[in-house]
Amino acid sequence: MSLRSYHSLAPQFVNSIKLTQKPIRNCKFSVMNCISDPNYSRKLVLQVKEKLEKDYHSLPVGKNGRDDEEMILWFLKDRKFSVDKAVEKLTKAIKWRQEFRVSELNEESVKGVAETGKSYVHDFLDIKDRPVLLVVASKHLPSVFDVVEDEKLCTFLVEKALSKLPPGKEEILGIIDLRGFGTQNADLKFLTFLFDVFYCYYPRRLGEVLFVEAPFVFKPFWQLVKPWVKSYASLVKFCSVETVRKEYFTEATLPVNFRN
Repeated sequence: MSLRSYHSLAPQFVNSIKLTQKPIRNCKFSVMNCISDPNYSRKLVLQVKEKLEKDYHSLPVGKNGRDDEEMILWFLKDRKFSVDKAVEKLTKAIKWRQEFRVSELNEESVKGVAETGKSYVHDFLDIKDRPVLLVVASKHLPSVFDVVEDEKLCTFLVEKALSKLPPGKEEILGIIDLRGFGTQNADLKFLTFLFDVFYCYYPRRLGEVLFVEAPFVFKPFWQLVKPWVKSYASLVKFCSVETVRKEYFTEATLPVNFRN
């Protein structure tokens, strides 16, 4: 770009910055308003509810439906209390739940793939009172099960973990046991599905992800996946079995995988 072009564009650029300053301040004020004023939050919930009823009347109602006020509030928080953005994301989530038949998933429907022991919800909470979703990577063999079966198990276990949330708690802990991980266990498609599920359909529910005892062969795979999962990569912590034992559980609540 020439110096002349730069000088001709600079005033426009500066003016555009000045013009956007006020909406940014209003946005921050609006978010703080919603957090501190339940009445204002309630007003926005009703706005989303009315918009969904008007524009997406065919969507199901009831729990996890277009009139589920608890779900609406959660998506409003995720979208920083933007009604339009919450409606957009909620619509996609509700449609996905309907098409994927999430409400029909149960122990029997995922029995075959669950019996591999590749993933399960731990019986106990961690020391921060978070439900724990545990994955044993060495037991995940993409060539054995159809990817849809793995996705059904994943969704069922996320639902199960969320159902174990104590009052006042909002997040779950994910633990991926990478001991014994090899190239035969690498599954780019499924791992990106897992993070997509949490971003699109269960936003802000994943509090932390532990990658336990990651072998050298896993590192290049993670570098490949990392850009795909975007901000969720910041939730990942590489750690040892000893860290899991000492920092996340008591002796009585430690998952059996990490006892030996």
